Amino acid sequence: MGDIVNLKRVRKLQARGATAAEAEANRAKHGRTKAERLQAKAEAAQLARTLDGAKINEDR
Repeated sequence: MGDIVNLKRVRKLQARGATAAEAEANRAKHGRTKAERLQAKAEAAQLARTLDGAKINEDR
């Protein structure tokens, strides 16, 4: 004979697997690591400082 299976538990496991797979696909499509985000933010700040330092102020 086969084993007794709790259908509610099986459905929950399947649902978790589906959401985990969807989350993995979204991370691959949209996600960046925290280090990548911080690096991009630091580069943008450095660029802004460089541009601000190169401005010519005209006093009138």
